[in-house]
Amino acid sequence: MEASLVSRLVMAGPAPEARGGAATLVSLWREQGLFRRWPIDYIAMHGDGAPAPEALLLLQGLRRLADGLGRSRAVAMHLHASASSPLWRPGLFAALALGLRRPLVLQLHGSGFEGLHDRASTPVRAAMRLALERAACVLVPCEALRAWVGTITREANVRLLLPAVRAAAVASQPAARREKFILYLARIEADKGIEDLVEAFAQVRATIPEARLVCAGEGDRSRVAALAERLGLGKAVKFVGTVGPSGKRALLESAGALALPAYSAGLPLGLLEAMSAGVPVVASAAGGIGEAVVDGASGLLCAPGDKAALARQLKRVLMDSALAARLGAGARETVRARFSPERHLAALEDLYADLGMRALGEPLQPATIDPRARLAA
Repeated sequence: MEASLVSRLVMAGPAPEARGGAATLVSLWREQGLFRRWPIDYIAMHGDGAPAPEALLLLQGLRRLADGLGRSRAVAMHLHASASSPLWRPGLFAALALGLRRPLVLQLHGSGFEGLHDRASTPVRAAMRLALERAACVLVPCEALRAWVGTITREANVRLLLPAVRAAAVASQPAARREKFILYLARIEADKGIEDLVEAFAQVRATIPEARLVCAGEGDRSRVAALAERLGLGKAVKFVGTVGPSGKRALLESAGALALPAYSAGLPLGLLEAMSAGVPVVASAAGGIGEAVVDGASGLLCAPGDKAALARQLKRVLMDSALAARLGAGARETVRARFSPERHLAALEDLYADLGMRALGEPLQPATIDPRARLAA
């Protein structure tokens, strides 16, 4: 692509009030001044509302997109897609951009794309492959997702853009003073290993009677609560739903461990937020988790589905304050070195420069950026 072809960008993604990793990332971009430094028009294509308002938002977004892309050929599109939301919505936006022959930057968020592709009909699979191949660039948060794209097509231009998390604004809490409670910070669904966690927690309680499990997230809590009751855990397992910034900060300040025994994962922001707060992590090595957590250095890993190992690792963290302190410090340093907003945005702005865009203001200078955190082909 010639550098002179793109003078403006239209970005489509979740509304500001929406939940999820994509919305959180776009919010961080706004705070960090990305939309002031670059010629970007943002279009909200979905939120978390009722069907009628959502349909209206979608139609308005498509109309704005057609208008923005139709004004000039020197316009590119940056499109956010998450497997946790219906893919037909970003599919409509991608079809419009590609139909008008505009450069498309397709950014994939989270996990679950493999399952969606496997369950899809043949025409939908073909459409997914075409979008990946015809996009000017496909951005992924972890090598695991890059590998999945490679199983669909070798014709995609895939680049790694590591996630970014805000520096944790939590009080530094010595490991010995953290409470004996385990925090689960993700959607409550089987794919995230929540049922395995509850069963492992029953083993933890046998050794540490005062231990508690706090589950923060939406999903099928009734089934998990019923499992906890059958195991005699009672009030030791608490469900708090989706928590806002202040609630999350309070949980991260006092949690003795974060548990994420997922079967499938991208590189979860909740995991990185806990690491940034110095919370010792016990997780599976699924998806991109193992790309952020080094076993024994910045957390403890176990195989997905291994409930005995999960219980054993959780007990180690809750009972050994020296180990917890070392893992928490390693986690903090990992996030600082690899997942800071500055490193993330410098990599993203490199991509925009590659598209031929010119910044409205001074872009972040990547000269001091750790090469491991740069946007890599």
